[in-house]
Amino acid sequence: MRKYRILYLCLWILSLTAISVYGGVISYGFFFGISLLPVISLIYIACVYLRFKIYQELGSRNMVCGQPEDYTFILQNESSFAFSGVSVNLFSDFSYVEELPGSLEYELLPGDRFTYGTRLICRYRGEYEVGIKEVVVSDFLRLFRLRYANPSVIKAVVRPKLVQIEELRGMEEFQAPLQREILSGEEPDILVRNYIEGDPLKQIHWKASARQGKLLSRTRTGEEKQGISLFCDMTRYGRTAAEYLPLENKMLETLLALGYFFARRGMGFFACYRQKEPVRKPVKNIQDFDEFYQNVSTVVFGENGDLPNLVEQMSAQGGLWDNKVVFFVLHKMDMRMMETMQKLSAGGMAVVVYAVTDQNVREYIRQSGGRIRICQIPIEEPLEGRL
Repeated sequence: MRKYRILYLCLWILSLTAISVYGGVISYGFFFGISLLPVISLIYIACVYLRFKIYQELGSRNMVCGQPEDYTFILQNESSFAFSGVSVNLFSDFSYVEELPGSLEYELLPGDRFTYGTRLICRYRGEYEVGIKEVVVSDFLRLFRLRYANPSVIKAVVRPKLVQIEELRGMEEFQAPLQREILSGEEPDILVRNYIEGDPLKQIHWKASARQGKLLSRTRTGEEKQGISLFCDMTRYGRTAAEYLPLENKMLETLLALGYFFARRGMGFFACYRQKEPVRKPVKNIQDFDEFYQNVSTVVFGENGDLPNLVEQMSAQGGLWDNKVVFFVLHKMDMRMMETMQKLSAGGMAVVVYAVTDQNVREYIRQSGGRIRICQIPIEEPLEGRL
């Protein structure tokens, strides 16, 4: 466009020179004709803006990450003169279309329409605008360009992708004992164990505590195990959608993949996270998982996450210490989180942490071992092979 403006400026200077040197009707006619071209171009752009129509159709506004949905857009010329130099830009931060037409600039005769059908794919879970974002109009002489937002955008509601995994890499170091304990559904015959903060007072074995000079808690023989707890950090990190949507999508994708892994095998678990109030959702089998998926798809990330505090609240309710393994899906590793993990490990539980972050967490990974395992999951990489 710049070269056309330079060319026009040269012509205008030439016409001005002509009337200065030669004068006459032809020179003045040439000068006024050249001078009127920008006005005519602006009128043309205004007409396109007022008369150009866009129609969009999406197979369904309710979508799933990574699954294509039929998408059609129609460009319509409802004016009595031809349109040239019209193009469209699509939302590309969170979605994309599989194919675009070969020419991205369209020419439409009076009453003409251009219809293009393709498929649209959303990258992240959430609710955001997809399809055509804005219209770009250039005049015939390429002197001016007008961009304006599409007045009829489509907003898609996208649910997280469900990834199926066949094994948990995070449990490799203690796979055999955990598998035996979880699948057995029974706790070994242990009468007492060290008291852990949060144990109910009625569970303390006072006589044994007096003999050994420290608090001991009863562990009932043959007690039915609740098995597994999955904790997910629901804190919003970032102020813009471009910052927090990819992260939140990957965290929910990880949570659902773990839940689906256990539900398919009939291994009941509790999903723990915070909304306005703490949530402790039991999932016993694959039938319960369908409802769990719907609930997770609509969770809201906020500012009141504080995962260590949530663990303390769940501990105070008395059910957490009956687990054999606890999983954490979180974004931020810190010393408070490490202390929480060590406390759970001291209570006889295996702890597996999936840190969904692109930051360096090697220092924390080096501190893991024994009954604690920390795995890093990059935000933009596929989940397959990471769990």
